[in-house]
Parts: sequence; structure tokens; C-alpha cells
Amino acid sequence: MEHSENKTVTKVYTYDYEEYEEQGKGPETMVEEILADPELPGLRELIIGDWGNAWENDCQAIIDGITEHADRFSHIEKLFFGDMNYEQCEVSWIMQGDYSKLWCALPGLRELTIQGSTDLVLGDICHAGLESLTIICGGLPSYVIRSVQEAKLPNLKKLILYIGSDDYGFDGNADTIRELLEKADFPQLSYLGIVDSEIQDEVTEVVLSSKFMGQISTLDLSMGTLTEKGGALLLAQLPSWPNIRKLDIHYHYVPEEMVEELEKLPMEVDASEAEEPDVYDGTVYLNAMLTE
Repeated sequence: MEHSENKTVTKVYTYDYEEYEEQGKGPETMVEEILADPELPGLRELIIGDWGNAWENDCQAIIDGITEHADRFSHIEKLFFGDMNYEQCEVSWIMQGDYSKLWCALPGLRELTIQGSTDLVLGDICHAGLESLTIICGGLPSYVIRSVQEAKLPNLKKLILYIGSDDYGFDGNADTIRELLEKADFPQLSYLGIVDSEIQDEVTEVVLSSKFMGQISTLDLSMGTLTEKGGALLLAQLPSWPNIRKLDIHYHYVPEEMVEELEKLPMEVDASEAEEPDVYDGTVYLNAMLTE
């Protein structure tokens, strides 16, 4: 927990194995506990961890509890749904929910992070104050991407989408990302992250030709299968965009000598976590960082 002037401003609500297996706790009891917590009025950030058997139980009861008692959560500025590690639940197994009513219910919300994409529904996104949206998953369905591209978020400054693998939910291609970036209207966007993709070279080409390149200061293409091809595109085109002050490609497959050239660019470059391809029976395999 974070504390400010002896007041709790951030709190994590999560259940361990004993609580949900032996004490019968789950999403319904979690929202009851949040509503009954005397610290709730002083919180600014609410983190929802494992709500119990998250691979079987979705978090809809918690979402509904927040929207139905919106007046009790009007002060919440940051919200994270699904903050759990792989030992608690693999990201591709997390059962999510429908956030359609959340946008109107929490006008004071500034940052929303959602982990997991199974049964995830964002609905018609419309929020005047939201500044940061992050979706962490092993595979992002195209219908969720369409919700983002049609979103009305005039003050969105930071967008991070984990694209993931077609084995775990991503059913699009580079054209899906191209359409997203062509149709999305985020006039205040300064941080663009299209990450964790198994087609990261193609994604890089699409992003570099997008309208957002002239306005962002941080370009995040990390955690995917970026190779020499994508690295060459970055070397060739980034000098044309002096507004880019940071490039993040951590976890990548770019050759060391090309990384050295990227690090000479006039910007902060994170090219850590260089990976080596897996080779089986003569076939080369590249993996995004987070899939299952």
C-alpha cells in the first residue's frame, strides 16, 4: 500500500487460495468488502487482484458493484482490474467482464488498467477525463481493438495495448492495427504502446507510418518479436521524428550491432532483454513475452 500523510491512498484487494477455496470468498464477497472498508473514502487508487478462481469466475460482480454504487467510488482516479501473477492465474485464463457502464459511472477516473481479455467487453468508450488506458493480455480480440479505435477519449495521453498471440485471442493482423491507428482520435496522445506482438516487425512498420508519430514523445514497441527488419525501420525513420524522446523495445530479437546503432539515436532507448530465437528441427521460433 502507498501512504500519504498517514492516509492510505492505494489499496489492493485480493484473495489467496485459502480464502476462496476454504472460506468461500469470491467476486461477490470482494465487492461487499470494498464497500464496507472504512478506508474506501480516502483511496485514490483501487487495485483488484485475484478475486478467486479467476479462470472460472469473472469479475462482473465487482464491476457491477462499482457502477451501482458510483457515488461511493467517485473519488477513485486509478483503477486496475486483474492484477495477478501467473501463479495465481495465467493471463490468458483470466475471466474478465463488461465495462460498458463504467465509463459514465466514474467521471473522475484518470487511469484504467485491465489484465486479461477472455470475455472482455469495453462497450462504447466515452470518457472526458481518462488519461491512460492499458490492456494487458496474451491475445487481444479484434472486437476489443475496435472499441478502442472508436473511443471518445479527448484527454487520453497514454495507450498501451498488448497484442499477444492468435493462440490466445488475437484474431487480427497488421491491417487491424493500421485501421486502429487510422481511425482512432486521441488528440492528446503522447505515449503510444503497441506491444507484445508476434508480428512486431509488421506492427512497427504500421506504427511508423501512422498519424500519431508527429505528436507522441514515447514510442513503445516492446515485449514482442522485433527483429533486424523492424530495427532497420526504426533506424531509418526515427530521425525524421525529433519529437520522439523515448524508444522502448525491451525484450526483442534485434542483433547486438543494430541495438548499438539504435542506442546512438538522440533519444532515450531501452533495448534491454535481448532474446535468442528457439530453433527446433531447423525451424526458427520467436515468442512474444506474454502469451499464455
